[in-house]
Amino acid sequence: MALAVQTGLRVIQLMMREEVEALVGPKGKHNPKRKAVRHGKEKGSVMLGGRKVAVEKVRVRSVDGHEIPLETYQAFQDPTLLTQAALERMIHGLSTRNYAFGLEPVGNEVETSGTSKSAVSRRFIAATKKLFEKLMQRRLDDRRYVALVIDGIVMADHTVVAALGIDVGGQKQILGVWEGATENATVCKGLLTDLVDRGLKTDDGILVVIDGSKALRAAVRDVFGETALVQRCQVHKERNVLEHLPEKQRDWVKRQLREAWRQETEKEALAALRRLAAQLEKAYPGAAASLREGMEETVTVIRLGVPELLRGTLRSTNAIESANEKVRMVSRNVKRWQNGEQVLRWAAAGFLEVEKKFRTVKGFRQIPLLLDALHKCVHPQPQQENKSITA
Repeated sequence: MALAVQTGLRVIQLMMREEVEALVGPKGKHNPKRKAVRHGKEKGSVMLGGRKVAVEKVRVRSVDGHEIPLETYQAFQDPTLLTQAALERMIHGLSTRNYAFGLEPVGNEVETSGTSKSAVSRRFIAATKKLFEKLMQRRLDDRRYVALVIDGIVMADHTVVAALGIDVGGQKQILGVWEGATENATVCKGLLTDLVDRGLKTDDGILVVIDGSKALRAAVRDVFGETALVQRCQVHKERNVLEHLPEKQRDWVKRQLREAWRQETEKEALAALRRLAAQLEKAYPGAAASLREGMEETVTVIRLGVPELLRGTLRSTNAIESANEKVRMVSRNVKRWQNGEQVLRWAAAGFLEVEKKFRTVKGFRQIPLLLDALHKCVHPQPQQENKSITA
């Protein structure tokens, strides 16, 4: 591998030599018509194998004394080559301290630089800033999103709220990340407004899957109005109810909750949930109150008639929870979080990396049924009065 890198370095030097000869002509031959001349040599560097490698560069000047840059040298000096290498290695778990150990060997004869902890850190910061800007400037008016999944992830002492969209083809896409909790009304309203400003369309209906946050629920109503139908995450609801119960009571309550949410109709599901709340009322009033809060919105996917396979995808925020877990893995090497800006950069880099591996959601072929149901809810047909016809 070291031989291959040294061979590549030799090729770069030969390419620069050919370019110099094309500009000034062969060395040692007089040419009164030449428009440029050699002007000594200087030390330079090119990007090779994830690091800076020292090279000797011939300087070229025009006959009137202006420096002429070598295109070959500029191409191999492109800092994005190092920046991208640093981003990819750190995202996949290589720390700044051990960065040099993840690079290809170049041999002891080659002088290298650019692999120090501070240099790698600077390149990573520059790369993640660009990723965050790219994510938050994404236009959303080129797709029709049928569902919006919103959830928070805790990173150090900061909470980051992420939004994921599911389009008509069943493809998932990260729509943005914001610092703050879903319990913060200002944050919730701001993030939804930002999505609308970037082109998110809800005129024909959209299903918004959220946790139990009242602030987020209010923000959905304020920003989207009647065009959004809310599905409360059944996993969050189950967790909240069970937290009010002693350990020995949790199994049977969990079974009844899941059985209720497997019912075919909204009426049957709500009846089962209300029976369970009544059973819990006397012994565990906290659990009963938790179950009743927002109960109707835990069965929205049933009310819409979403088929079972697609319902499994949209009944909870699990579609983004798995991405959250991968973001935690990506940032596991960060030992000291300095500020919220750093958190957002890492979150954006992690989510965009996870997004590359997103698969089509289960039940995507059933999305046309969801589209039809959303349209009917947002644009209900007026009921026609029956008129008797007399002969």
